[in-house]
Amino acid sequence: MRNSFEITAQDQGSSARTGLIHTPHGTIQTPAFAPVGSQGSVKGLTHAQVKDLGAQFMLVNAYHLYLRPGLDIIRDQGGLHSFMSWDRPLLSDSGGYQIYSMSPLAKVKKEGVHFSSHLDGNRIFLSPEDVVDIQLTLGTDIMMQLDYFVPYPASQEKMKEAVELTTLWGRRSRDRFLDRQTGQQLWGICQGGIHWDLRERSIRELVEVGFDGYALGGLGIGEPKSLFMEVVGLSCELLPPEKPRYLMGIGYIKDILEAVRRGVDLFDCVLPTRNARNGTLFTSQGRIVIKNKKYAEDPRPLDEGCACFTCRNFSRAYLRHLYERNEITSAVLCTIHNLHFYLDIFRKIRQAMQINSLEDLYTEIVANTNK
Repeated sequence: MRNSFEITAQDQGSSARTGLIHTPHGTIQTPAFAPVGSQGSVKGLTHAQVKDLGAQFMLVNAYHLYLRPGLDIIRDQGGLHSFMSWDRPLLSDSGGYQIYSMSPLAKVKKEGVHFSSHLDGNRIFLSPEDVVDIQLTLGTDIMMQLDYFVPYPASQEKMKEAVELTTLWGRRSRDRFLDRQTGQQLWGICQGGIHWDLRERSIRELVEVGFDGYALGGLGIGEPKSLFMEVVGLSCELLPPEKPRYLMGIGYIKDILEAVRRGVDLFDCVLPTRNARNGTLFTSQGRIVIKNKKYAEDPRPLDEGCACFTCRNFSRAYLRHLYERNEITSAVLCTIHNLHFYLDIFRKIRQAMQINSLEDLYTEIVANTNK
């Protein structure tokens, strides 16, 4: 496959790097964070607000969009970018995680996955080729292969099965993808949990298949943090340096920083947006749970060092009032702040690597976010 990734800087004290991922709808500067818009929208915000916050791309979910509104509607509207009026890159998750987590009776076979729709119970079968076709129809810039996700903890035997099927499906996905003339990218997803022998096997087999980028799946779901980071580091050492690396679903700031130091380029997580709707805000001085009574008369902004719209205009007291009254505006303003906080950290990470000061930034952020 072609190489659409270039490294622009390498940190001298770690394996961190900055880079550029070139896509049909624009270039993504890495390390980068994707706000999650599974249904084609970041909950609580307009696309204009998401762009103003500096989001370079968005993550959508092929499974959810396949079920509704359905491929026919999206195809007739000119593809997903046109349908949702978004002119920047889109990354589509294949939906493997949702299939297994939302359909407990899913049956996994070599041919693909039999499962029931979480909406109406209808039986559905999707093959790896089907999942590629779905994402080709959506027109997303970065597509993910169908993988077999096994939650932690899992037996060695079950994880081995997941690795073998993911490789088989990766090969079939690649073959289907190469049949089409498209500027889209197809990325592989490495499995194996924290069993390094299986994770190593998965990486080697998928690299042999050949993808535009590689994701680390099945991590950050309850395994010991030390083993989690050890696997991330070893995986990045084994993955080809000329290809981008994506750690799926990881959102805690310290974990992100640790992964960046080990060479990860892309991240996504619902953490900033979901927490915002639940009234938990991230600041440079630690978390704020806005429903707490102590904020009822607090005239200060959420974060005095933050330049987001929310912090420039509203007090903690007002934000608590909105949250307590269950006003829609609460979700909007809190989401603006949390996404700004995350995207600003990634801007600082990229800037720090340009002047070789990532370690100083890491120390500062971790010390404050742990408060």
